[in-house]
Amino acid sequence: MTARTARFADRVSVTIDDHVAHVLLDRPEKMNALDPAMFDGLIAAGQSLLDARDVRCVVLSGAGKAFCAGLDLAAMGALASAEATPLTTRTHGACNAVQYAAMIWRRLPMPVIGAIHGICFGGGLQIACGPEIRVAAPDARLAVMESKWGLVPDMGGYALWRGTVREDHLRELTYTHREFSGEEAAELGFVTHVDANPVQRALALAQDIAAKSPHAIRAAKAIFARFNESSAEDLLTAESHHQHELLGSRNQLEAVAAGMARRKADFVDP
Repeated sequence: MTARTARFADRVSVTIDDHVAHVLLDRPEKMNALDPAMFDGLIAAGQSLLDARDVRCVVLSGAGKAFCAGLDLAAMGALASAEATPLTTRTHGACNAVQYAAMIWRRLPMPVIGAIHGICFGGGLQIACGPEIRVAAPDARLAVMESKWGLVPDMGGYALWRGTVREDHLRELTYTHREFSGEEAAELGFVTHVDANPVQRALALAQDIAAKSPHAIRAAKAIFARFNESSAEDLLTAESHHQHELLGSRNQLEAVAAGMARRKADFVDP
């Protein structure tokens, strides 16, 4: 597969190579701070992958010295102005536009892995937690920063952190906006792994996932999308439905054949 790169809103790039899409927040001179163009770029980049049949896993990272410093303070006034679309307006299903910039990574049909280094504050932390798996550098600096500016987390954080971060810890961090390290983030549940080279670790994990049957992986993510809100009965039904579709399919038979022969599987994309 020949690598290909696209750029969105002059803020975000997407490079697709060997079934892995690397999405890069690319405003390093501003530590990838969130302004209207960055929100547009993130949404456009995510939407470009919704129907990308040849993409089996996605990695989300930031260029330069930081993952994302949070909201560009110069953009705060624009978001509060009369000209801006009210945050209470639902523009993307249950989300407004800034929420969708974080939530879209959960909406993608393939797994998404976040790689966090440097500063990851406020809205940047919520963007970083859109991916379902997160890898952070041990010395990364994270914070639920909104209360410093008289605000609340409003980019999907409450939904994304539910079930991963213990509520009392989350309350403390939200009320105080204190910084915590990548190592502490793993203890608290904000990140999955700690690694000195989070991008390299994330890409290696993405390549491992991309080597699996894409139909099975997408089905597993579809079930996980219902994990926190569905009843046990609904989850049991979802398991059975997806398993019925997978059993005896071309990729499922190829997974068995490749495993038995101890060779690399030759999967077809959805």
